[in-house]
Amino acid sequence: MDVGLYIAASGMLAEQVRQDQLSNDLANSSTPGYKSDHSVQSSFGQLLLSNTSNGQMIGPISTGVTISKIVTDMTPAPMQQTGQPLDFAIDGTGFFGVRTTTGIRYTRDGQFSSNAQGLLVDGQGDEVLSQGGAPIRVSAKGTVPASSLGVFNVPNAQKQGNNLFVGAAAGRATGTVRQGELEGSGVDPVETMTDMITSLRAYESGQKALQSIDETMQECASSVPSLGGS
Repeated sequence: MDVGLYIAASGMLAEQVRQDQLSNDLANSSTPGYKSDHSVQSSFGQLLLSNTSNGQMIGPISTGVTISKIVTDMTPAPMQQTGQPLDFAIDGTGFFGVRTTTGIRYTRDGQFSSNAQGLLVDGQGDEVLSQGGAPIRVSAKGTVPASSLGVFNVPNAQKQGNNLFVGAAAGRATGTVRQGELEGSGVDPVETMTDMITSLRAYESGQKALQSIDETMQECASSVPSLGGS
């Protein structure tokens, strides 16, 4: 099998992963507290080519690329004033804590509301937690003191869907809770669209390479009988 097929195919697979990641980022360009992802590509390795007739070394050739990891950009985004009493943002480092059906998770999305039991909840209906891990009750006036919300220090937090993060909390973070504000999304729509176009062109280049190699192999296969007959 031609090594070029593997090289082109691995590049296309890597760009598919990158396209999915960029599409998800773009879909969350207006989601409060959302953090964008960046795909890191790495090489599978190299093969050392040699001349089959005399054994002379020609040089190395890459065997393709893969997505080695996806890094989340945790840079704080600018805050936006909303004036809503149950909107909160963290100025600085830290996460809000929420209790989900699968355990405690963390988020920078402070767009909260009150449920039927009068408890502060996030957009998925999960209870928002105090620094001590207790649910937070909303007053009859529909307000919650900013000091009631926990601000958790979560080293090496990992993204886990629904704008949530998983990790082990290590005390209180240094960030300050600000009421009536929301942290914006960390996605730059224009930059993300540009990256999507670049990724799509790289994918199309891989397609063209596959087609060219396939045509060459077909021509070689069809010429074998004629060479044998001569």
